[in-house]
Amino acid sequence: MHSYTPAEKRERNRLFRKGFRQALADCVDPALITRMEKIDQRAAERGAQELRALHQVQADARQALANAKAAERTAPRADRAAARQARRAAEDAVRRAERAVLRAEN
Repeated sequence: MHSYTPAEKRERNRLFRKGFRQALADCVDPALITRMEKIDQRAAERGAQELRALHQVQADARQALANAKAAERTAPRADRAAARQARRAAEDAVRRAERAVLRAEN
């Protein structure tokens, strides 16, 4: 996963266009390729860090869901509706976290 900043996207696109023109003339500057690779490397590191954070959010959401299920099962009859609502909210959070991780991985 790559996570480019807007400035990196602009710079990388500019370098790509410049490299494309140079490739047509068959004289690509190696410094240009090096700069693009550095941008890609920084974006890959940032993307990996964001993916780790998303996995942590997903794990926390799953733990919260397990706690909500346990609370629902052990809740007295009067509090069961509130516990059920909390469980459903925790399930929604897990689904949101899973979707975010899947989007980031693809």
